[in-house]
Amino acid sequence: MEHLKPSPANSSPLTPLGFLERAATVYGDCLSIIYNTTSYTWSHTHRRCLQLASCLSSLGIKPGQVVSVLAPNIPAMYELHFAVPMAGAILNSINTRLDARTVSILLRHSESKLLFVDYFSKSLVLEAISLFPGSVKPPVLVLITDDEVSEPLNASLAVDFIDTYEGLVGKGDPDFKWIRPKSEWDPIVLNYTSGTTSSPKGVVHCHRGCFVIAVDSLVDWSVPKQPVFLWTLPMFHANGWSYPWGMAAVGGINICVRKFDAPTIYRLIREHSVTHMCGAPVVLNMLSNSLADNQTKLENPVHILTAGAPPPASILSRTESLGFIVSHGYGLTETGGIVVSCAWKPQWNLFPATERARLKARQGVRTIGMTEVDVVDPESGVSVKRDGSSLGEIVLRGGCLMLGYFKDPVSTSKCVTEKGWFYTGDVGVMHPDGYLEIKDRSKDVIISGGENLSSVEVESVLYTNPMINEAAVVARPDEFWGETPCAFVSLKKNNGDASNQEAATEKYIIEYCRARLPHYMVPKTVVVKKELPKTSTGKIKKYELREMAKAMGSSRISRL
Repeated sequence: MEHLKPSPANSSPLTPLGFLERAATVYGDCLSIIYNTTSYTWSHTHRRCLQLASCLSSLGIKPGQVVSVLAPNIPAMYELHFAVPMAGAILNSINTRLDARTVSILLRHSESKLLFVDYFSKSLVLEAISLFPGSVKPPVLVLITDDEVSEPLNASLAVDFIDTYEGLVGKGDPDFKWIRPKSEWDPIVLNYTSGTTSSPKGVVHCHRGCFVIAVDSLVDWSVPKQPVFLWTLPMFHANGWSYPWGMAAVGGINICVRKFDAPTIYRLIREHSVTHMCGAPVVLNMLSNSLADNQTKLENPVHILTAGAPPPASILSRTESLGFIVSHGYGLTETGGIVVSCAWKPQWNLFPATERARLKARQGVRTIGMTEVDVVDPESGVSVKRDGSSLGEIVLRGGCLMLGYFKDPVSTSKCVTEKGWFYTGDVGVMHPDGYLEIKDRSKDVIISGGENLSSVEVESVLYTNPMINEAAVVARPDEFWGETPCAFVSLKKNNGDASNQEAATEKYIIEYCRARLPHYMVPKTVVVKKELPKTSTGKIKKYELREMAKAMGSSRISRL
């Protein structure tokens, strides 16, 4: 069979952009996007993306150049996931909660040529641009307005912005022949990590990797054709775990929302018969806490996929009691989406609710698009025992992994080894049944008296306390033990019960943990805050809490 070789007919570059073209043919008259009073069909979305890609090319954007966007989950944000790479450019989504200094750094590092700016972020961007050195040319700015903001590009704004988003769409050619990648390894997106443990790094993904993760994510979550998808996950967070492309593949309806809280989510679920949504555990916590506001159980089940941080079993249980069907997975910016998921076994349905929640809190097994997942000793690279207690670093191998970090070969070589593994920096265990469970970030493991303890395990116990809304545990320096656990917590609304607030003292919480944990894992310090600091994707900023713990005095009771 030596004469049988790849040919142009069987080796066309894989790209998720083709999903939109197919959606326009198969689902052309079906709704693609709903946002307030705006709605589009898949034919509209396809045409609008072609027009915008055409206009980007006419503005001089060349293949391989970076085009950025700073916007929430509005229709323009969705369309740019197709339109920018259709022009041959690389999409860079910037999170909306960053400060001007960080935005300026990211724009310069990415060498962005054009930046789409949501109306409510224009002041932030103009401040970020003002921080550019005089020798560096800033990106061209385009203003995004929508049915919430219909202000035209007046004379004062025109000084800084060349046009509006809709203005560019209207000028484009609907018959534009989009620029297909010459190689499936060509970059399609540049995403910056959230920086919870270090400075943000620029993660570059290729067309092939995004195709693989988009299809893989649909299959693993068993997403049917034409779902109704509520965008509670920021699209700037790892490109919405690949679901902007995935929804085109299955002809889904994208319910866009600028900002939300629990009442907004429940309203949109009712109004649009939502079937699927994604979110970090903080979203599950928000939904489950609505029980206190007399929220009734959902009329129809809603599938919700959570990842981003290990969710406490108690929150999973409360969320499912409301009628949500929770799926749990694990991924990183570097994987482009969910690559490990808690594949559910039918016999587990026979277990009590608490046991089901405990099993679902585990991250699980590799998705079908991944080649291998393991937990290894970081020094020797040897797999740890599958006993559910031997700690090691989680390593991955598969087709959706990043090409590398932009302009950072040193960091790339540190995590992508010559042996063919990607070292995640996450600490976990492998259970006897082959299911993975994350225990911590490597920087979050607390070493107390020579014992390694998992902050996640302590947090899981704290979340079982009905008064605690949020919890995070970090290391506090200790002269005798080296480090001891320090718990930061916020409380739920006391609903008029003043005793709740009084009971949430350091002594009470420590005693609560002591009854449920080995003594060396019990927090020695407790800090009660109104709210814990978070990234734009809902992850608690443990690095900030670590700094607070380091700066503490000798007092054993703290209130901020």
